[in-house]
Amino acid sequence: MAAVLSLMVVMGFMMVGEWVSTRSRAYVPSVFITALLFLIGFWTIVPKNIVPAASFGTAFIQITQAVLLVHMGTLMDLKLLLKQWRAVVIALSGVVGTIILTMGIGRLFFNWHTIVASVPPLTGGLVAAFLMTAGLKAQHITALVAFPVAMFVMHSMLGYPLTAWMLKRESRRLLKNRQAVATVVTDDAETARATVNTAAQVPAGDVPTADASVRLPKFKIRAWHLPAAYDTSAFMLFKVAAVTGLAEETAQLMHGVVNQYIVCLIFGVIAHQLGFLENAVLEKAGVFHWLMYGLLAYIFANLNIVKISMLSGILVPIVTLIVLGVLGMFIASSLLARPLGFSREMAFASALTALFGFPADYIVTHEVTEIMGTTPDEKQYLLDQMLPKMLVGGFATVSVASVVIASIFLKIL
Repeated sequence: MAAVLSLMVVMGFMMVGEWVSTRSRAYVPSVFITALLFLIGFWTIVPKNIVPAASFGTAFIQITQAVLLVHMGTLMDLKLLLKQWRAVVIALSGVVGTIILTMGIGRLFFNWHTIVASVPPLTGGLVAAFLMTAGLKAQHITALVAFPVAMFVMHSMLGYPLTAWMLKRESRRLLKNRQAVATVVTDDAETARATVNTAAQVPAGDVPTADASVRLPKFKIRAWHLPAAYDTSAFMLFKVAAVTGLAEETAQLMHGVVNQYIVCLIFGVIAHQLGFLENAVLEKAGVFHWLMYGLLAYIFANLNIVKISMLSGILVPIVTLIVLGVLGMFIASSLLARPLGFSREMAFASALTALFGFPADYIVTHEVTEIMGTTPDEKQYLLDQMLPKMLVGGFATVSVASVVIASIFLKIL
């Protein structure tokens, strides 16, 4: 009974977040509301162990994130993914901008240890926060132990709605440009039809014809099909697990040169291109939302260590450094936006992934596309344009850069 009640509360928080996001047309992302509900719940009557009690424990998470990233690969085109080096450059430039402003201007207001304890989690996610917390404890700097986790909580709260706003502006721009292109194509088609009608009055010998032999068919890899009776959810999950295992083994052989989750994403894309994995394979298997909710719940469970007294005592330096850090992200990403072919909105959104990473970057992007796109075709177009940039940017900052930065900052405490 306790497990079922725990699951009910966790799903209730997720449900309210989704309802608010829908009602606000994604201006208030679901992850923001859900995180707030978990935080308030832990401060009041919700047990600290509610998430593992609802079945979302460590063993569940060890499988979930890698499997979900293989699934994400089935939503992308290989060419789109390979082009995302620009998103990596912009996201990392945002991290550099954050460090420069917080350690430059921030040093005028706060002491060295406060800055060093706060910057790594500001440029990354929960892993960086925990690394800094452990380092502060080891060096007996107990007065600042609360800073890293508090920074993670506060900057996530700002990052969710700000990113949603940027993506909505980018969506409007993309749809407007797409409509303009469609109008030009329509005009050209009408002109072509008029030309054909005129040419019909000319003798056939005077009309140039295209040689059909020069039109080469596009190469298409044959899909791995089974009769429908055998193409079951279990078979789909078996294939996803096989690809995930191969990706993780490859990442181990590379000794961490490339982050294991990036390898999972790439292997998902390749398996999809080869026809081994279906498009949106986990959705077809019927388990995608369960895995995503479990991963989110596990992340929000880390808020159980945050206390009201912890936030109230360090609110001013935390908010000041967040403002400086986000301003640094904006300046750096804006400077590189045009040279790398990004709009300012998309560049800033890619840099903002440093504030939360996966899966929040996927969820916020997906919510925005669902609201901004009026047809399935428009929604898919927006996802194709924005999701690869957001995912790759998040991996570059949260999974890689923030851990490196935290390791360096631990040595200069």
